[in-house]
Amino acid sequence: MFNIFLLSLKMSGFPIKKAMKEFEEIVKIPEKDYQKYIVNKKKEIVEFHLQNNSFYCTLNKGKSFNSWNELPVLTKKDLQKPLKERLSNGYLEKNVFVNKTSGSSGDPFIFAKDKKAHAITWASILHRFGWYGIDFNSSYQARFYGIPLDFYGYYKERLKDFLSHRYRFPIFDLSEKVLDTILIQFKNKKFNYINGYTSSIVLFGKYLQEKNIILTDVCPTLKICMVTSEMLFEDDRKMLEKYLGIPIINEYGASELDLIAFENPKGEWQVNTETIFVEILDENNLPVPHGKEGKIVITSLYNFAHPFIRYEIGDIGIIDEKSTLKNVYLKKLIGRTNDFAVLPSGKKSPGLTFYYVTKSIIKDDGNVKEFIIRQKKIDHFEIDYVSSTELNEIQIKEIEKSIAEYLEPGLTFTYNRKTILERTKSGKLKQFQTDIK
Repeated sequence: MFNIFLLSLKMSGFPIKKAMKEFEEIVKIPEKDYQKYIVNKKKEIVEFHLQNNSFYCTLNKGKSFNSWNELPVLTKKDLQKPLKERLSNGYLEKNVFVNKTSGSSGDPFIFAKDKKAHAITWASILHRFGWYGIDFNSSYQARFYGIPLDFYGYYKERLKDFLSHRYRFPIFDLSEKVLDTILIQFKNKKFNYINGYTSSIVLFGKYLQEKNIILTDVCPTLKICMVTSEMLFEDDRKMLEKYLGIPIINEYGASELDLIAFENPKGEWQVNTETIFVEILDENNLPVPHGKEGKIVITSLYNFAHPFIRYEIGDIGIIDEKSTLKNVYLKKLIGRTNDFAVLPSGKKSPGLTFYYVTKSIIKDDGNVKEFIIRQKKIDHFEIDYVSSTELNEIQIKEIEKSIAEYLEPGLTFTYNRKTILERTKSGKLKQFQTDIK
């Protein structure tokens, strides 16, 4: 079959065939030689940017590279300046891949990758999707993603969807009427896999649950579902596996970097060690032992156009104790560093704790479709939720009793029933938000 997907990358100037070959060579490096590979790539990328990137040289205070742990940790706020001031010598906006982060962390910025770096990102994606027999040229994707609403942006994404052999369901409106039309598309099209934002796919799964429909009965060509960009809770995974009728694969990535971790066929959240270097650091930016939680900090080993060296992505996670230098596994993704609630006692708690507790109480009746929690004051929270009926007094008392037990007593809540929840511009559902600075 004519490989229109790879051809489209090549025509855009991305050396995809060369990148795929190089990526497969990296995969073949044995464990005993992997430390040498990582050390050399880290040294190469740091020395290049110190010599060719004035932005990074200034960030490093003009010092030479002596110790990895002495290098500065790059934050998103550091990158909120004009892109041309951050590009390396020899790279211009017209000869690199330029994109913008979604801003789900609250700190959006424009970034760049050189053509080879972007190509090797695609090589990484193609390799991992290949674990499940997915071929971007021939496998038909049902895509639950946001889409720009301006004329140029909209049709640019539609063209990319066509070249990538996928059909996009814009997810800004997922009312029952819209979900009805999505189900019709699954009846009429031979989709092979689903890919998209976790919350949107979960909402579609709950719609199928209400209708008592197994999606593979409607679309028997479906084989797998990849969820990304938002937390996947275990009960949601079980619900999706039942009502989609296919395995659910967890993906963790960042547009400015690459795939960070991807669930392998053994059910392990395998970290990408081929094109990035992942660290877990404490509050003093020092590495923590495997099994201990900390900030996720990532170095892009191939991006020479723009430095992402010891880049704090904004997430908290834990690396599994069984990990080696080559085979690294993400044990747990806890949430974002800015998603913490500061409580009246002084306790600092991950915002997702509220979400876990509330979710565990209201999940059983299937009434509540989705919800978000906002901290308005140090002791007051608002819960916005979408449901067929209002929360009753018993449910509310159970929620508040559980939160008092798991967090602390004395917190107050306001409950707002909504027809639809506000999402970010990219279409993601930010499950916990705080107004406390």
